[in-house]
Amino acid sequence: MDSRRLFRVSAVAFVSAGLLISGCSSGGSGGSPAEASDSGSPSGPSAGTVSVDPAALKKFYDQKLTWRACGVPDFQCATMKAPLDYEKPDGTEIDLAVSRKKATGPGKRLGSLLVNPGGPGGSAVGYLQAYAGIGYPAPVRARYDMAAIDPRGVARSEPVECLTGKEMDAYTQLDQTPDDRAEITRLTNGFKDFARGCEKRSGEILPHVSTVETARDMDIFRAVLGDRKLSYVGASYGTFLGATYAELFPGYTGRLVLDGAMDPSLPARELNRDQTAGFETAFRSFAEDCVKQTDCPFDTKSPAEVSTRMKAFFAKLDAKPVPTGESRELGESLATTGVIAAMYDESAWQQLRQALTGAMNDDGAGLLTLADSYYERDSDGSYANLMAANSAVNCLDLPPAFNGPEAVAEALPSFEKASPIFGKGLAWASLNCTYWPAKATGSPHRIEARGAAPIVVVGTTRDPATPYKWARSLADQLSSGTLLTYNGDGHTAYGRGSDCIDTAINTYLLDGTPPANGKKCS
Repeated sequence: MDSRRLFRVSAVAFVSAGLLISGCSSGGSGGSPAEASDSGSPSGPSAGTVSVDPAALKKFYDQKLTWRACGVPDFQCATMKAPLDYEKPDGTEIDLAVSRKKATGPGKRLGSLLVNPGGPGGSAVGYLQAYAGIGYPAPVRARYDMAAIDPRGVARSEPVECLTGKEMDAYTQLDQTPDDRAEITRLTNGFKDFARGCEKRSGEILPHVSTVETARDMDIFRAVLGDRKLSYVGASYGTFLGATYAELFPGYTGRLVLDGAMDPSLPARELNRDQTAGFETAFRSFAEDCVKQTDCPFDTKSPAEVSTRMKAFFAKLDAKPVPTGESRELGESLATTGVIAAMYDESAWQQLRQALTGAMNDDGAGLLTLADSYYERDSDGSYANLMAANSAVNCLDLPPAFNGPEAVAEALPSFEKASPIFGKGLAWASLNCTYWPAKATGSPHRIEARGAAPIVVVGTTRDPATPYKWARSLADQLSSGTLLTYNGDGHTAYGRGSDCIDTAINTYLLDGTPPANGKKCS
């Protein structure tokens, strides 16, 4: 398993969020911080690391995009310019991929609604074109131009590159539950090789893919689109991006929905340990459901026994991988990733039961398919850049969770207490940023975003990747935060079958009226 993708939204659990605030323009000048009296001047520890001259950014805010057909019906694409280094706006420029789908009507246009699916490393443009731009509720799409920008370092926007496909195959099969010094050395060498590959192939952009810089890019996009306020739906890691935007630019913050929230006040080690507990909670829910199904592969009526047997099966794969029908065998690391991939959405539980049944009968193809979908590996052996971008952003946003293998060993009991099944692997996976070539520029801190309009924070009680307590914490930190709770399974809540959740968010996006703080749905 790989906890480097801390806040990923799975393909089967695509969700979105929206933004709120009064004053979403139906057109007209977007305006730049240099021009507006309610400018979003940098605030907070994360923003304070970059000194930005608003006047020097005017050329970026004033740029005109050349929209063109995307090859996807009804969508337009363009390339937006931004400075590589916001402290040197007259220096190197980078190209960022953007896309939109115009509001369909009827009803008064409310401006643009930006979306981000999380990751970090998920393609917002891909998410827009494959889901949000066609799958969001029709009343929302009728009144908003649906829009997205691939974050810097991601997909079509100067993507971070690290390893070849074959090298990635080896990397994803690293034994992340080392049992002796030799296995620890092989694991740490794998992390070092990955970091060196990123530095070799993407050294120029690597220090400039932080969430703060991406939030600044979003504000340029807001202005270029002609919106006075930013309306935004962020899921998973996208909630941190949205909260960071509100911190930097509270005066430009519109209707924000932050679904599957993360807690920006926590250091990396605590974030990873909390997420470890989140996957344990999700697996217990799966186990409770599994024992009720006729195809449950564990042959027990005890959910606790399912967990015990799952851990034992992982240990068996660690000692002896099973064939998959191709050159890669299914060992413990890939099997664990496959199981965790299915935790993002309960609709994948049947597929997981079938995949586990196969693996327990020496056919690992099903679990390998789940793992490959998680890593975005194609059948030709190539990988999307999600894994590379995920590490690049995470390792820049926070200091590393551990300073070396000894620190991991000391923390193992707390991780294994959080999850007897996943704890050991997720603890060791948290070592990857220790060897990162670009020094972290961010730090854990509370985000209050004073002066921002009401922001809706959504939490799911048994969310595996962004534990519910993170949503409670972020809603409490934000000076205008409102907590909306979904009592259920899976990662995120909007668009996943709860009429209560969807109605509350749609009302907020369309009318600007947030749900009552503490509202609960099932």
